[in-house]
This record gives sequence, C-alpha cells and structure tokens, in this order.
Amino acid sequence: MGNTQHIPVEVFPPGEFIRDELEARGWEQRDLAEIMGRPERVVSELISGKRTLTAETAQQLGEAFGTSAQVWLNLEAAYQLHKLGKPDEAVSRRARLYTAAPIKEMVRRGWIVESDNVEVMESRVMRFFGVDSLDVRPDFFSAAARKSTLYVDEFTPAQQAWLFRARQLAQTLKPSRFDARAFPARVLGLRSLLADPDDVRQVPTALATLGVRCVVVEHLPETRIDGACFWLDSRSPVVALSVRFDRIDSFWFTLMHELGHVAAGDGRDKVLRPDIDLVVDSEALSEDEALPAEERAANQFASSFLVPPDEFKDFIRRVKPLFSRQRIEEFAALHGVHPGLVVGQLQHLRLIPFRNLRALLVRVRTTLLEAVLYDGWGMTPPVA
Repeated sequence: MGNTQHIPVEVFPPGEFIRDELEARGWEQRDLAEIMGRPERVVSELISGKRTLTAETAQQLGEAFGTSAQVWLNLEAAYQLHKLGKPDEAVSRRARLYTAAPIKEMVRRGWIVESDNVEVMESRVMRFFGVDSLDVRPDFFSAAARKSTLYVDEFTPAQQAWLFRARQLAQTLKPSRFDARAFPARVLGLRSLLADPDDVRQVPTALATLGVRCVVVEHLPETRIDGACFWLDSRSPVVALSVRFDRIDSFWFTLMHELGHVAAGDGRDKVLRPDIDLVVDSEALSEDEALPAEERAANQFASSFLVPPDEFKDFIRRVKPLFSRQRIEEFAALHGVHPGLVVGQLQHLRLIPFRNLRALLVRVRTTLLEAVLYDGWGMTPPVA
C-alpha cells in the first residue's frame, strides 16, 4: 500500500517566514523580541532554526503578526517532519501485520517465529495462512477440487488464526473413513462414555473410528471460542474444541453441538462461524430463538443426546423447584450420565442458579489432553 501524501521538495524552517514578516514590517529582531516580551537571543535562534517553536511561542507570533497560532505550529511540524526524511515504511508494514493477525499471541504460542525483519514476519504470517500476499483474503478450505468460499469479514483476526491453527493440526490426523449416512446412528455409541469423567480420554479415538478428526486448541484472548466444525473436504469433518470452560457439561455439550453440525453436514459448502459463548458462565444467556437454524438444530442435537428430553421434562415436572443433589444424582445414574450434565442443562434453562451444585461440574481438560492432539497450555506440536 503506497503513501499518496504529497511531500514538498523543500521545506523551510519557521524562521524564514518570521524573517519575511519582519522585512514586510520594517522591524528588527529586537523589535519583535520587545513585542513578544522575550530575549532577543530567543528570536535570533528561532530565525536561524536553532530553536524549536513551542505552542507558547506560536501563540505570541500569531498575536504579533495577526495570524493564528496554528499557522506557526503547522510550519514547525512540517519542517520537523521534513528533517526526518522519508517515512519509515517498516512501521506501516508492521502496523498492517498487527491488524491482519494477532502477532504477539501467535509468537507466544509458537505458531510463527519472531523476527525484527518485517519482511521475514510478513512471509511467516503469509505462510501460516497459506496466501501469497497480505492483500489476499485467506481461503479456509484446502481442497482445490471443490468450490472455495473466501473467509467472511465477520471473523476477527484472532478467531481466524485459531481456526487456521486447528486446521493445521487436523491435517496431520489419519482417521477411519467417514460414512455420512451411518454417522448419526453410530455417534450414539458415545453415550456409553457419559457417566465417568475419566472416559473423556476415549473420545478422540472413538471419533477417529467414525471418521471425525478431533483437535483441541487453547482459545486466544478475546476470541471466546468454544468450538468449531469444519471440513477439510466433503469426506473429512473436523471438530475443534478450546475447552476454555474446564467443566464436564461444557465439554460434552460443545462436543455434541459440533457433532450435530457434522451429522447435518453443516459447513461442507460454506464457512460456519466458530461457536462463541456456546456455554457461558453467567445468567446473561442469549435466547435460542435468535440463533440461525443450524445452530438451533445443533443445540437440540446436543441436549437430546446428553439427557433424554422426555425423561428430562418429566424429571423437571416432578422435582421443580427443589433440585437437590441427591435427586439429580439419582436421575443421572438412572440414565447413565454424569450428574454434572444434568446440572448444566438445569442451569441453561435457568432452573437453578449458576452458583449452585458447582461441585458436580468436574474438570476434564487434563484427562482429555492426555489423549488428544492439542495446542496450548505450554504445548506447540510441530506440523508439516
């Protein structure tokens, strides 16, 4: 991006213009010094360019010559900029880089190697996003044979970088063949893993047998990403998770939400938004009715998978409003799920406060990271 600003061939110091004003009025330097109430030495240094013109001096010159102070400040600024010479292009190029990508976080996470050379940094960022120029919008789809959809404007640079890193990891995995027709029925087999938090470590392998690549990428600051579903090609679905809320209900709901997208084929023909604040930790919940149709369907898929809907409605009708820990644990055991999943559903429906029964929302991140390809929390796996 070129600089179209007009740069004069020569710029004179304000002193040259002060000298012109003095000659036009027939004044000597000492006359101006007396008018301004300043030592004659100050006026002499202003005219010779040895003294920088301050705001106070500009105001006095404006009063003396019947102009505005801004006139003299502009002359001084133009002269000082002219002395600096040609603008440092590296500054604007670095600014452009920092606008295009979360550079500091990418360096901190080991996704790119830092360099003082801006050209080298540009090359590394372009390589990360798979583009030949920063003017080219990154294409998230990697399959050359299928129609690509350019990345949409609503993604922030940090969200975009997170997704590209997830794709890098997913491309290194070799799962079984994906069968779109059989998947909705076969994915129900994951229900056997819902009761014991330790069984979370079996999820990545179980998904690989279904043809789904599962990766975990720690979220970047301000992205608020919980998960995403995307496809490397029409037969290669990917589920990427951030596990930013280390709770059993958040993990399973986010996972099944993304698998709901896989079952529906969402994202094969367009780039879906990453799921942001899918599971939140406050009572400021967005209403499902405001979500796109595919997001509502994915939510319904997840909710129905985790807790059988008819039995759950009957449980609520019988127990409301006294949802004791004992009642919840009994209901969870009856349906072969961890009680934290029931608590999560009740909180989402605002039937119990978010501060209640938090002991049941056990942590699962450490267990999951033992069995999944992940990036973050001090780990940066090498990728080709």
